[in-house]
Parts: sequence; C-alpha cells; structure tokens
Amino acid sequence: MAINLNSFLEDYFTAHHCEILSNQDGVLKVQLNEKMDRALMNRPFYWHYIKKMGRDGDPMPLTLITNQDSLEEQGERIHFGSPRLQQILNHLKEHERYTRLFEVVHANENTALHPWLVVNIKISYIGKLKKDEVFSIGLNLINGIMKTEMMDSLLDKDFQAQISDYCYTITPLIKLKSGYNRIFSVINQYIHDTEHEWAKESLEELETEVDLLKHFYEGDRDEDLDQMEKELQDLNERYKPKIQLKVINGGIFYLSTK
Repeated sequence: MAINLNSFLEDYFTAHHCEILSNQDGVLKVQLNEKMDRALMNRPFYWHYIKKMGRDGDPMPLTLITNQDSLEEQGERIHFGSPRLQQILNHLKEHERYTRLFEVVHANENTALHPWLVVNIKISYIGKLKKDEVFSIGLNLINGIMKTEMMDSLLDKDFQAQISDYCYTITPLIKLKSGYNRIFSVINQYIHDTEHEWAKESLEELETEVDLLKHFYEGDRDEDLDQMEKELQDLNERYKPKIQLKVINGGIFYLSTK
C-alpha cells in the first residue's frame, strides 16, 4: 500500500518537466530545468550572476539512489527521512499542495470525465526512532471506488488545466469532505491493523530511561526534584510513541472511464 519511492520521484520530476535520463535498478538520473535547479540545488549566487550576464545558465543533472543495495557511487542516496526527500516534500507543500487537472482526451464525440479526489499522505511514526511512509490514494467521487498507489496509475496519462474538446465533467455525488473522511478512514484502519513493534521498543526505552533518572535523583532535595520533573518531561517528549498524519498534496483529477 505504501507508495514506491522511486516511482514517486519519477512522477515528481516528470510533472515538473525535467528530463528523465535513466531509471534503472533504483538509480534515477534526472536533468533538471532552471526552475527545479533553483528550487533544489541551492545555487542562488550562480543564477544571479548568470542572469546579470544575460546568459541562460546550465541546470545541473541529479542522480538519486533509492536502492540502498546499489553499488552506484555517483549520486545521492535517498530514503524516507533523508534531507533531500524532506526538501522535495517541502517544495510540494509550499508550491503545489492542491491542484485541479483534466485528462487529455482526443475525442470526436461527447465524453464524460469522472472526478477523482487524489490525496498523497505522509504517516510519521515518532518514538525512539522516526519512520515515514507515503501513501497515494484516489477516490472516485461518483461511484466511491478507491485505489491505492494512485499516482502510479496516472503515469501513462497526460493532463492539462483545461478540459479537452468534446469532453464534459460529471457532477460529484460524494462531497469533498466526505471523500476526505473516507480516505482517512482507510489510512486509520491501515494504522490500526499494522504491528507497531517500534512503539513497544520506544516504551521499553522510555521506562529504562525513567528508572535511571529516578535512581539518579533518589534522595535529593525538593529543588532538585523540580529539575527531575523537567527531565522526565523531556524523556516523554523524546520516547513516547506517537503517529502523525500529514497531507503532502492532493487535488481533483478528471479522468475518462477507459
């Protein structure tokens, strides 16, 4: 059910009009365009100088390695929780959190497009260690059909901001709020059904640390106990397991029934 990181990255760069140079065995090589070089490569002085000189500039290529067993050395190893992935997720959050797109359809007769609510969600498991999962879920707002790994299923389709000729949209039968609730209900059920060994380990670590701290302060004066309470609070903040849900981005995609 969790989204494939390599596919997610390929979708991301393709959507931002970057050329995919190759994508094999978990090694994704991308030629950035100027916009994405500015967003990801942290070269503001270079672009300032180039534009001042009246030149076009040379956006950088980028190699991202999602297969941690790969022997490829020329590139960045990227995984859930890595700084580069966090940068990409932040870019999505800041610039393209919600969208409304129509599938490109070459029709010569009236063609209906169904509205799909698509939501990409990050689940963060926070405790002794932190782990993230990214999910992509689509809900047909007409018949209630739900698909996981939705972004993967949109790979072979073209989209645009305007509806194609001879096409028309069908009015949703499921309201957006209800659709979001259905999607989050699925996510919550997934969390409920998953074994959370990480949470047990975090609680055990918390108990050990609390026992050590209390032993350290044993027999101390009241003013020292105030410090102990602060440290106990810090330990709870660090080790007490919690799960956070966050919408990365989403939108309404109007799709043909093919």
